[in-house]
Amino acid sequence: MDLDAPDNLHSNPDAPVRPDTPVGAATAWTAVVPGPFFGGFTYHFDLDTGPVPAPGVRVRVPFGQSERVALVLEPAPNDEQETRPILEVLDAAPLLDAETLACLRWAAAYYHHPLGDVVFAALPKVLRGERRLEVEALASTPAGREALSEGAARGERQREALEALAASKQPVPAAKLGPAAVRRRLVEKGWAESTRITAPADWPVPAEPGSEAAPALNHQQQDAVEAVVSGGDGFQAWLLHGVTGSGKTEVYLALIERELAAGRQVLVVVPEISLTPQLIDRFARRLAVQPAVLHSGLADGERLTAWRAVAAGTAGLVIGTRSAAFVPLARPGLIVVDEEHDAALKQQEGFLYHARDVLVWRARQLAIPILLGSATPSLESLRHAWAGHYRHLRLSERATGARMPAIHCLDVRGQTMEAGLSPALLRAIERHLLDGGQVMLYLNRRGYAPSLLCHACGYVAGCPHCDAFLTWHRQIGRLRCHHCGFEQGVPAECPACQAPLSVRGLGTEQLEDVLAARFPGFGIVRLDRDATVGKGVMAESLARIARGEARLVVGTQMLVKGHDFPGVTLVGVVNADQALFASDFRGPERFAQSLLQVAGRAGRAERPGEVLVQTHDPDHPVLRRLLAEDYEAVMAGQLTEREQAELPPTRFAGLIRADAPQADTARAFLAKVAEELRESFGEELSVWGPVPAPLARRAGRYRFQLLLLARVRSTLHRALWQVDDSVGSRRLGGRLRWSIDVDPIDLA
Repeated sequence: MDLDAPDNLHSNPDAPVRPDTPVGAATAWTAVVPGPFFGGFTYHFDLDTGPVPAPGVRVRVPFGQSERVALVLEPAPNDEQETRPILEVLDAAPLLDAETLACLRWAAAYYHHPLGDVVFAALPKVLRGERRLEVEALASTPAGREALSEGAARGERQREALEALAASKQPVPAAKLGPAAVRRRLVEKGWAESTRITAPADWPVPAEPGSEAAPALNHQQQDAVEAVVSGGDGFQAWLLHGVTGSGKTEVYLALIERELAAGRQVLVVVPEISLTPQLIDRFARRLAVQPAVLHSGLADGERLTAWRAVAAGTAGLVIGTRSAAFVPLARPGLIVVDEEHDAALKQQEGFLYHARDVLVWRARQLAIPILLGSATPSLESLRHAWAGHYRHLRLSERATGARMPAIHCLDVRGQTMEAGLSPALLRAIERHLLDGGQVMLYLNRRGYAPSLLCHACGYVAGCPHCDAFLTWHRQIGRLRCHHCGFEQGVPAECPACQAPLSVRGLGTEQLEDVLAARFPGFGIVRLDRDATVGKGVMAESLARIARGEARLVVGTQMLVKGHDFPGVTLVGVVNADQALFASDFRGPERFAQSLLQVAGRAGRAERPGEVLVQTHDPDHPVLRRLLAEDYEAVMAGQLTEREQAELPPTRFAGLIRADAPQADTARAFLAKVAEELRESFGEELSVWGPVPAPLARRAGRYRFQLLLLARVRSTLHRALWQVDDSVGSRRLGGRLRWSIDVDPIDLA
């Protein structure tokens, strides 16, 4: 995202409440509801009692033949058009402040997504309906104060409750005033008055100071901290490019501690839920704060409590995944995005936003610094840093002084492989285990085997709903489609010719079994999406590795998500070719990121590390360049290639996807869109397609896509608005679904 790109991409995202219209005096209001609506609806308000509307509060409104919960955006013109009434105001105070509403309006416009869906997605699930944030409370009365002064309240609990009421100028939540029977007697005697108030957004404050002392920063870490501090409290985007093990988290902690001491809030966003337990524990031990946590794995009540504490400012530190990008901040001071290159920061269904880019826009709006950290920054962020849009900070040394591991290629052409492992890799595994080290093997394919194959007739177990093979999960005895979720039992024989079936390919389950049999007694842990299901499973697996109970670690992409495994001395990349020869134009970038991230798990403590990469093409230019040069040099080469091919980040991209039960329906729809765009924009816009998606059929629906590329961002958005308007004005049959993906990171 360009920092100098115009903010006003569609409607005005910064539209303020008109200064000549006092909020309390307005009688017409614009409100949004979830659904396929790009704008809001106007309602009038003429209730005499209860709360009055304001931007950010929920209201109950008539909608069609039913009633819906809507959220108020702003006062509307008091024109003569007939409007329907607001039936009820559900909140005494706004749930979303003006800054958050402006951000949501900008995001809806930028990503071409219905505004109501965007706004309601930013609320905790329990607030998307009519749930009230009210609790019973008691207020002091003259009779109660007199009873307290005269000692009429003889019971200890009654006296304590009266003292609490007398000391407070506001009603006190009933739950804080003792048992229900005590509260009831106070009201019956007239010593207290019952009322209802908005529930307080409390957050625990640890009584003990941090138990972990901050280590002395090395000169590179100290330089990074001082650079950010000297940059002031206003907006500045910083790219912290630090090799794995360089101590980026210590830089985060030093800056966070400074912000918290100044009374400001810090938002830390990580790509994966699995990373939050480690950060929470580490930050709590160091900073003596209880971080508020926001991610999809929380119970609804937990998420609501944390969200409200952040919005109210009672929680100073919040750690969350991408959805935390929209949490209201009462006292914003700093935003940190860890592993900023990670694809998990981009939402892939529904509202297709990129949390990193949203947070850069939000930091500028809030006039606070944002720190983007990674050992392998995205090409987009590096390009901004090279152009001077971001300030570039580098940590080129490991914080412990340990050397970066040596990376070697293993040419597996003509080799006799055992479950995908070459003799050289097997010997290295044995050597490191006998030397007391831990071994990590990376294979980005879960399951026991990618598919079952019949050698007699060529049958391969495929998904009946997708153009994909079924993966055999031996531990649960099922064949499963990783695209639509379809499952079936494992056939005893080939359903076509009744011959025996054999496995084709290699998955993490099979690799785990082979290693456990070949190296018994060393303990093994598998880290992938199937093996870490359930609360606490991931944390226990990581604890086993940390305690040395598991000397062998097998996993998928989950291994490269920022975990610290100081005992690992050997990393084996089982199948580099899978990523090297990916069809997506981002394939070389992702391969480089994955290789360096997983390689960085080795040799982080006293023992030297070794990385072995199995490949059938050891002379591949990307692989050779990675071994001979540093990451930035590789990315500079990629940028040159992208410029020559007119691909992002040197061009602005939008992907229009369509799917339908019949292939012709989706193809014809996109062909019509492509024709209209080519006619309207000519050479200003490159229109590629329509073409079948890489996975052409998924869940019984045929998928096609249209790629738009423009030199100027505004051209791309004008084209997408034309699509919004033209498609929205005509009826679509054939159960067609379509979507727009701005700045797509995945063409699948």
